[in-house]
Amino acid sequence: MKQFAVPNIYRSELITAIKNKRKSEDKLKKDFTPTLLDFGPLQIYLARHFGFCYGVENAIEIAFRTIEENPGKRIFLLSEMIHNPQVNADLKENGIEFLQDTYGKQLIPFETLKEDDIVLIPAFGTTLEIEALLQRKGIQSEKYNTTCPFVEKVWNRSAQIAGKGYSIVVHGKPKHEETRATFSHASSKTPTVIVNDMDEAVELAGYITGKKTAEEFYTAFKGRYSNGFDITKDLQRFGVVNQTTQLATDTQAIADYLKQVVKAHYNLDDKNIQERFADTRDTLCYATNDNQTAVADLLHTEADIAIVVGGYNSSNTSHLVELCEEKLPTFFISSADKILSSTEIMHCNWRTKQEYLTQSYMPAKKPLRILITSGASCPDAVVEDVIERLAGFFSTEKNVQAFIQDFS
Repeated sequence: MKQFAVPNIYRSELITAIKNKRKSEDKLKKDFTPTLLDFGPLQIYLARHFGFCYGVENAIEIAFRTIEENPGKRIFLLSEMIHNPQVNADLKENGIEFLQDTYGKQLIPFETLKEDDIVLIPAFGTTLEIEALLQRKGIQSEKYNTTCPFVEKVWNRSAQIAGKGYSIVVHGKPKHEETRATFSHASSKTPTVIVNDMDEAVELAGYITGKKTAEEFYTAFKGRYSNGFDITKDLQRFGVVNQTTQLATDTQAIADYLKQVVKAHYNLDDKNIQERFADTRDTLCYATNDNQTAVADLLHTEADIAIVVGGYNSSNTSHLVELCEEKLPTFFISSADKILSSTEIMHCNWRTKQEYLTQSYMPAKKPLRILITSGASCPDAVVEDVIERLAGFFSTEKNVQAFIQDFS
């Protein structure tokens, strides 16, 4: 896989050594067991896969190269490059300005853009409408487009099945940049609707089978269906694609459920189901799958607490927190600074995005066993900082430098 020129401030000597050793021992990525860092009184188990994915590293490389190659030019980002506060803060410190916030609210009017300005498209991609707006202004964004290849893969697959007469159901968070972009691309080719979760998929099934009236659909899904969408006929043939950072198991469950609904409604079987339902399993992102599978294996480890590191508005990170919370007390933090002491931690509720303080978060036991993972937009350096912060509360038998030697 391609190696990217990511600034060293995001790299970690410890994490790089661990990942390289695990990769050399498991080239086919079949071993999802965690990595143990045994400090004696503290045992940290790291997920097999975590941190920057291909799409994130690609985006960061393009952004910093753009800054380096264009001194004195005005450089803008459509919205956050990725959902990580440190990376976005670093980009701002280097002079990049954000045109919109993560929900599409305008921060700087598009009217102020000039032809010689540079506009970076973030890893989530953007809508066809914004692409057209930039083109009308003479701004060439192709060179500065950091859209993740796996997001583009979803768009391409949507276009393929649209060409065969299928409509599209997008599983995603309606306000998320990536979902808005995927909806824009899909709806330019075929009737498209967004579902947020399984509850909405069940509701959608009611319209497919005629148990619910069309009028109810246009109210319940207002703002989430394409222009001219006809609920009475546009879901007679469709496929399901996803926002790549959603839980892969959730997307597959929604697709499997809707497939069974279609089977029963039209009296189909596995041999002829594709007359009505397109197979889109190949659109699930490999990094999302790997990170989520690694957490599933991590949770087989007997432990006391879990810590998930990443941006609070990161969808893929929130889903890792969701998985961990099913089994253990879990603390979602954005940096090592949130670990205030051995007794106090500031952490985020992934549902409400509110941060709050918890006392006595570490059980008084030895060895204390902590599971750690991070989101796809979280620098490895931040994870190393968290490890060092935790280890600093104990009289440890080893330090980080000793583990670097062990894994090198």
